[in-house]
Amino acid sequence: MHPVRAVVPPIDSTDMLDAQRKLLVVVPALNERESVGRVVRDIRREVPDADCVVVDDGSTDSTAETASEAGALVLRLPYNLGVGGALRAGFRYATEHGYDTVVQVDADGQHDPRYIPALLDGLDGADIVIGSRFAGVGDYDAGRLRRCAMRVLSWVVSAVARRRLSDVTSGFKAMGPRAVRLFAQNYPAEWLGDTVEALVIAARSGLRIDQRPVRMGVRQAGEPSQRSGRATVYLLRAGVAVLIALLRRTVVVPPDKDAS
Repeated sequence: MHPVRAVVPPIDSTDMLDAQRKLLVVVPALNERESVGRVVRDIRREVPDADCVVVDDGSTDSTAETASEAGALVLRLPYNLGVGGALRAGFRYATEHGYDTVVQVDADGQHDPRYIPALLDGLDGADIVIGSRFAGVGDYDAGRLRRCAMRVLSWVVSAVARRRLSDVTSGFKAMGPRAVRLFAQNYPAEWLGDTVEALVIAARSGLRIDQRPVRMGVRQAGEPSQRSGRATVYLLRAGVAVLIALLRRTVVVPPDKDAS
């Protein structure tokens, strides 16, 4: 089977959210045919003036076709690169096509697109806005051991970012022009690099990170990437990801041209 790159024509760019903001919602997906169609439709309903691209990360099911039928642009990778690799492809697509703002949404249905406008509002004072499950909205249950590991990671990343962050493993984020430019070239592809390592890289590059409370549900279908009883491994691997980020060369991102 030959690699396919399928692209559905985007929504009319004249209807963008803001004359100063061209928004792309990036949805990394691996074998998510049961949920990705609903996710795309929900995104298009809540932010109709945005474009939505699903990065099919080497799926063996009909994820790409389902996303296309729901109205998304589809980038189909020839083999599985992991979430980080899929997101880097999405950021590169954004820079190549003139998008200055990117929102990351998972394909499993846990992220509620109704919170996207709130995340975008946060970009007025930040380069990255995290949708936090633990900032006062909802009652997300991560399990005691895993929640403890997440608290440790949040403490470490908060120290680097010099900003109290409660959910650094959240995959629901909005990123402004400086973050888009940084991540198009420097987005980590290692396991958990797409969350904690990416935030450390951003903080060390001088980007401002903030958060907004969001309510997240359970995945609509498929298998979760984490299961109970793996919190120790989760913390150790995440610690390695943070260490790698701290050892990376700092990337200086120039300010936006229109910044005061």
